[in-house]
Parts: sequence; structure tokens; C-alpha cells
Amino acid sequence: MVTAQNVSRWYGQVIGLNDITCEIGPGITALLGMNGAGKTTLIRLITGQLRPTTGDLRVFGEEPFANPNVYRRLGYCPEIDNFYEHYTGREFVKFLARLDGLSKADSKSRTEEVLEMVGMADRADRKIAGYSKGMRQRIKLAQAMLHNPDMILLDEPLNGLDPVGRREFIDILGALANQGKAILVSSHILFEVEQMTRSLLLLHRGRLLATGDLGVIRSLIDKHPHQIRIETSEPRKAAALLASLPNIVSMKFDRSGDSIQLEVREPDSFYDALAKAVLESDLNLRGFSSPDNNLESVFKYLVEA
Repeated sequence: MVTAQNVSRWYGQVIGLNDITCEIGPGITALLGMNGAGKTTLIRLITGQLRPTTGDLRVFGEEPFANPNVYRRLGYCPEIDNFYEHYTGREFVKFLARLDGLSKADSKSRTEEVLEMVGMADRADRKIAGYSKGMRQRIKLAQAMLHNPDMILLDEPLNGLDPVGRREFIDILGALANQGKAILVSSHILFEVEQMTRSLLLLHRGRLLATGDLGVIRSLIDKHPHQIRIETSEPRKAAALLASLPNIVSMKFDRSGDSIQLEVREPDSFYDALAKAVLESDLNLRGFSSPDNNLESVFKYLVEA
């Protein structure tokens, strides 16, 4: 739905995006990066608020800048709120439905549909000025869904949501993605993004560091040793067994004496060898974990590389 070829955006002498090439299709894609990485700039380019300085950007096969044909198929939740605070949530969404061109009857029914979808139907008659941050996020999503867009872009939508609210919000986005819609989510909350999707765009200082599936991206940085923690009631036997396995960089006991901290290279080969060795030696393992197999670790390695 979105294709970018060598896209750059400059703000005077400041680089917003630098030579970005990527594609975004149906499903949920997470747009990750620190403040100033270029996430909002990319979203504004896709939504036609900005024009690329160089390169070619297409949304649904067309240039998005000042293009109503593209706007009709996009839903947008900006990071910054800009509500009519004296409206109720229901009044605000219904007002935007009318601006979308829906009839009075259709705007009423569609407003109720989207409010129900985002879990705001029972709270939509309160003034927006009294809404919590999480309620405001839900109303923003409701208005973005009014015209049943093919693609929805959300800039930091998880900010201000409590854990239950985040889970519900993620479920809503998942349901939309299952309908074949493209969902682009900008976020800093890495552990929540990991539950949402494995399709990523990683930006840092205006450059695209990596794109694709989390597992594929992780394989690109396997030159970094993986940290692995093994819990066992037989630490000495485990240490002797582990020492014989390939690709061990370092090994040490923790203070409790019932677990071993490892650093290994080529982790997939190590995992295969470990499974075979444990079965053959009848070693009792109580736990096995690797903090390096998560999104936060991947992001850290790529940024610091």
C-alpha cells in the first residue's frame, strides 16, 4: 500500500529522513525509533502533509501530497490532540462523520459503531475536556475509523493507556488488520509492540536501520553474542556439559549457585546442540531464557552498532 524509494526530507539544514526505501502492506507494522528518529516525518509524508525533498513516495500507487484520492483511504491519529474540548466524544465523532460526507442518519449509526469498537460507547456523552489520556486516544481512533479507511496511521497511540487499556487497544488494531487493513503504529513501548506485531521499521537519526520480521532482523545481528540464562539443580554437571558445546564465548555461575550465565555465538546452532546434549545426559534443567531474543535488545544492538 505504501512504497518509498530513496525518500529524504530536509528541514533547511536538518535531516528529517535520509534515503529511506521500504514497503508497507496489509497488517500491523510498527514504526520504532527514539525521539527525533524521523517517525513523525515519515507519517506526515505518507499522509500527504509533507512532500519529500528527494525520492519517490507512493500511497495506493499515487503521490499522497495534496491528493484527495489518497486522503479518502487513510485514517490518521496524530500524537498531538486537537479536539473541540467543549464537545462530548459522541458529538465530536458525529461532527467528523458529517464532514466525511455521511448523511445525518448514516453519521449517527456509524458513530455508534466506531464508539462501540473502541470501547467508548458508554462514556461518549462526557465532555472531551474531562477525558483521560487513554479516553482521548480511543476517540482519536474512533474518528480515524469513521470512513472505513484501507490504512490507519497512529502516532504514539499507546501513550497514556493503562495495561488493560493497552491490551484492548492492541486487540482492536489486530481486528482491523485481520480485515486486510494496513496499520502503521509509531511507538516507544517496545514490549507492547512485540505483542502487537513482528513486522518492523526501525529508524534512527533519520535512517532506516532495519525492516521486516523481528526474527529476520535478529538474525542480522547474530555477530553479537547472545546472553542465555540456564537454571538447574545440577550446576556443576551442567557447566561440564555446556563447556563441551560449540560457540560458547563465556560462562559464569550466578551468586545463588543454581543458574549459569552464558554468552554464545550462532545461537541457533547452540540451541540445537544444547537440546541434544540435555537429552543424552539426562540433565535436570529448571529454566531457560534469553533476554537477547526480544525487541528491546534488537533495538539496542542496532542503535549502538
